[in-house]
Amino acid sequence: MLTVMKFGGSSLATAEKVENAAGIIVKKAREGSDIVCVVSAQGKTTDELVKRAEEVAKAPSPRENDVLLSSGEQISMSLLAMKLCDMGYDSISLLGWQAGIHTDGRHGNASIKSVQTERIKKELGKGRIVIVAGFQGISSDDDITTLGRGGSDTTAIALAAALGADECCIYTDVKGVYSANPKVAPDAVKHDEMTYDEMLEMSTLGAKVMHNRSVSMAKKSRVGFEVCSSFDGERGTFIHDFAPEKTVSGIVCDGNIAMLTVEGIERGENTCRLFRLLAENGISVDVIIRSQLYDGGKGTVSFSVSETILPQVRALLEAHRGEIGYTKLSAETGLAKLSAVGSGLADSCLVASYMLSEMNKLGIDPKYITTGEIRISVIIPREMSISAERALNSAFFGEGRRL
Repeated sequence: MLTVMKFGGSSLATAEKVENAAGIIVKKAREGSDIVCVVSAQGKTTDELVKRAEEVAKAPSPRENDVLLSSGEQISMSLLAMKLCDMGYDSISLLGWQAGIHTDGRHGNASIKSVQTERIKKELGKGRIVIVAGFQGISSDDDITTLGRGGSDTTAIALAAALGADECCIYTDVKGVYSANPKVAPDAVKHDEMTYDEMLEMSTLGAKVMHNRSVSMAKKSRVGFEVCSSFDGERGTFIHDFAPEKTVSGIVCDGNIAMLTVEGIERGENTCRLFRLLAENGISVDVIIRSQLYDGGKGTVSFSVSETILPQVRALLEAHRGEIGYTKLSAETGLAKLSAVGSGLADSCLVASYMLSEMNKLGIDPKYITTGEIRISVIIPREMSISAERALNSAFFGEGRRL
């Protein structure tokens, strides 16, 4: 049996937590499983490295930034391997390139192109526990690359797929996937299982437990995985294809939203140019509202982006104003996106009604509403998002739930 484990930064933040993670690995090894373990950088190490780069360079070289950021995982993997060896279990740590993680050349947000498993299999054949640095790989130019946010999750899923692992466990500081953020909604319910599509939608809409790229890879590769706590030993949430359908699986809030409005843009090709430009620059948009046309065949397009990249997006659109051909650009900030997600949501017209009813009780008038196959999202003022998330979780999962 082969098990791939992944430990996040919060699970490795201190020497005591490294010891705890080692204990979980040893328990699984004693059950007869071969172990490949992927690790993140300890605690807030990556954030600290980003700050150090900004202290010495106004615009750090993307290549050198990846060299710097990848060092955090190197510390974690070596400490965990040391601890396991100290406990009497032969272990070896491998950097991304040593583990055969090959990526494209996009520094800071690389994608895994292939995994060559020969070295890992060789070490497993020697009876060793293999510890792999997550979040990193190597490009065709032999340069270190990093995989962006959630990169260690992606590494774990990619290795589980390439090795044909029997199980994949994602250890974190929460007990699993909840109906809402348990730090916001104390009565949030932990799910025993969810579908890939539900987890992917929740991750894309702002749930922090998994990154959407790793869930997308798991779905494509058909890698079932469990999200569980590294601190309590209880069963977590199993993500796979065949979880029972739920009308609503979760309430997700992204409290970092801005709406950009482009006025006076022509229909057809100019609107296509707008979104092509955003796509070519790796800018993700979600809620899109296209107004009716007014005189001259021109209209208004509004779309949501993360507020953290708003200055970047505005600068990009202003630089290409002539190409896109709009008359005015404006932005609204201080917003949140609140979403209800569920595999059976498309069959229930009541969900939107209940959402709006609960927000009406709180005096919230949603600015924008959008729907998808398994989600309904509303844009609301950020200062109202916590009370709205609590209310919706209670409405759908509390004692007096409405569905």
